[in-house]
Amino acid sequence: MKKQENNFVVSFENVTKTYRISKGKYGLLSETISDGLELILAREKTGRNLIAALKNVSFKIKKGEVIGIIGRNGAGKTTILKLISNITYPDKGLVNVYGKIGAFIELGAGLHHELTGRENIYLYGAILGMARKQINEKFDKIVDFAEIQKFLDTPIKKYSSGMYSRLGFSVCAFCDPDILLVDEVLAVGDVNFQKKCLAKMHSFAREKTVVFVSHNLDAIKQICTRVIYIKSGKISSWGAPNSVIKTYLRDQKLSSPLLDA
Repeated sequence: MKKQENNFVVSFENVTKTYRISKGKYGLLSETISDGLELILAREKTGRNLIAALKNVSFKIKKGEVIGIIGRNGAGKTTILKLISNITYPDKGLVNVYGKIGAFIELGAGLHHELTGRENIYLYGAILGMARKQINEKFDKIVDFAEIQKFLDTPIKKYSSGMYSRLGFSVCAFCDPDILLVDEVLAVGDVNFQKKCLAKMHSFAREKTVVFVSHNLDAIKQICTRVIYIKSGKISSWGAPNSVIKTYLRDQKLSSPLLDA
């Protein structure tokens, strides 16, 4: 890892990430199902049985920023979050991250279906690097924010997807990370909770950093200081939210409706 420079907390330098396609009957599906079929629309073969998710991507993020990442399904957005959080690693290039990560990328990740909400707060908190004392101190805030008071001692296999989302985000947001990563999984929550999450991310970034993947362009405009538009594994546009979103919407109008179905 390089020495931190100029208050940057995340840097990508010429990053390329490829995924191998299975030769089996359900090849592409079996290899990419955990990524939400992320690569299906970003097909560019770099060699036999390989698909490029990201191609020569470079950017830097400063402390205190809220960075939005937009693009069509399969563009490479979630791959960026997984590289930042060390869930996966680049094939080429450098990814440097400075600080503790709180990653809410996949619905239910870090949660155990057979355990109660209470037990999962301690489990997920520990996975995110919190000591039991820290979890105890944040416990009431996590429960209140997640709005699961009545279901705290219910196994989460009985929770709705919205309750899953509320619990996972709440633990992640209160684990005191330096960099908070949030994927489109917030889309399963109700409108009021989404607003609460956006407000939390906005206040969080006053001292720390948020990277937010979403198709909700209004939310991106509302809280993001800069936006990255990923198109087929490459950065198409990067800068002020209004300008980048305008480029994205123009591209959407030019694309075939069949590809977005």
